Amino acid sequence: MNHNLQGIGMTSRRTRDRMIERLKQQGIRDNKILQVMGNIPRHIFVDEALASRSYEDTALPIGYNQTISQPYIVARMTELLLAEGNLSKVLEIGTGCGYQTAILAQLVEKVYSVERIGSLLKKAKDHLWDIKLKNISFQHNDGGWGWSDQAPYDGILVAAAPVKIPETLLEQMAVGGVMLIPVGTRQQELHKIIRTQTGYEDAIIESVSFVPFLAGRE
Repeated sequence: MNHNLQGIGMTSRRTRDRMIERLKQQGIRDNKILQVMGNIPRHIFVDEALASRSYEDTALPIGYNQTISQPYIVARMTELLLAEGNLSKVLEIGTGCGYQTAILAQLVEKVYSVERIGSLLKKAKDHLWDIKLKNISFQHNDGGWGWSDQAPYDGILVAAAPVKIPETLLEQMAVGGVMLIPVGTRQQELHKIIRTQTGYEDAIIESVSFVPFLAGRE
């Protein structure tokens, strides 16, 4: 691994380890997730000027009015997603900088990631290529459409908050599949939805803060 991926100073392994200890204190229990997050160089997914803050428990701007989610919410959503068992196919709505994508790709068989902002998607692909993750397919499109050609999905993780849950995404869930999605405008709540033989079970997990879910592509 090259020098930049390893990190120095505030991006060093020691700083990363402190982030993992904090996640444990915040209630994250899945050791596989903690191990993966400890190994992923989060600092390469943010602008160099913000690299020293990359292991703080805060969301950071990544350009285009988008953010990289705080480590806790990445870990929490991933843990809730994986709580239903091993997942083969996961759809991610909102590639962003690619950090959440990188975590998922090491914990599930295949990730299908959709991003509406083309320039952001290109940067994310470069980051993921740098850390040699190959089990990811990308699409530049409106996230509200999902990715119907590859449906159904065992898991769907949405990284932006719609006003209401898109029907299209519900339809692309496999029976027994799980979706994690923030919903709302100023007051947002994280929903965990499981598709059953007869419908959908919807549980509200906790209050969250995400960028809004926007239509179209750029």
